[in-house]
Amino acid sequence: MQVNLRNPNRTIIFEGPMSIVALLQKLDLNRESVLVIRGGTLVPGDALLTADDVVEIRPVISGGVA
Repeated sequence: MQVNLRNPNRTIIFEGPMSIVALLQKLDLNRESVLVIRGGTLVPGDALLTADDVVEIRPVISGGVA
């Protein structure tokens, strides 16, 4: 599977299938600090990714009106 990471931008290839939890553990990322997106759709934490998936991992950005 192809994993596109943001901040900094980079691409990593992993053998699949793999759960979201396992992927984030391999990347040493906290599930609450990132969004995992596949095909423009947010992927739930219990999803299984296949070898053919292309996912994007973006940091969660919070903010609001001051």
